[in-house]
Amino acid sequence: MVHDNDSFIREVNEELRSEQISGVWRRFRYFIIGGAALIVVGTAAYRGYEYWHSHNASIYGDQFLAALNLAKDKPDEALAALKTLEADGSGAYPVLARMRAATLLAQKGDVAAAVAAFNDVSKDKAVPEVMRDVAKLRAAFLLIDTGTYDQVSAEVEVMAVPGNALRNSAREALGLAAYKAGDMAKAKQWFQDIAGDATAPRNVANRAQIMLDTIAASGKAP
Repeated sequence: MVHDNDSFIREVNEELRSEQISGVWRRFRYFIIGGAALIVVGTAAYRGYEYWHSHNASIYGDQFLAALNLAKDKPDEALAALKTLEADGSGAYPVLARMRAATLLAQKGDVAAAVAAFNDVSKDKAVPEVMRDVAKLRAAFLLIDTGTYDQVSAEVEVMAVPGNALRNSAREALGLAAYKAGDMAKAKQWFQDIAGDATAPRNVANRAQIMLDTIAASGKAP
């Protein structure tokens, strides 16, 4: 194939050098027409893909926004719309729909179903890792009120380490869970980890300091 291509190019160059333009067209017109057709088809296909991608992204974005608006007054209809988007959408919208649906379940009071939905996302290897971690955090914060410290720990303690982008949110969940469980020493340690992290978001650091002051006032931690 490479040899044939080289021969073709060499023959075309020879014809051009001899200025036999009519001979070039006569001998190579099918190659030239075919090559031009491929360029046109390829360009059209690329532009078509761009349009399809942009058009679909717009459609799914509109569907997602519509579901968010429904969630304000009609949560059941919103859940149905999000389920449809999860099944039929593309790009990031299916996982966004799953996350929002889980949040809606929590708002409706079905915390167990919400935690299960977030856990499904966190275990789905097709979902980007950062979204899986966010799903774990959402489940952990729900479990602070409805579960045990060990359940919260199972969700997020692996993230509460230096270098993890969500470490301070994970530490906050663990500190609150420990505080709720009455383990003031453990709660104090988690909140101190936040307070001692210069990169902690200000609102998280402020809440950690409030909790440290509360624990100190209680006299229940060394």
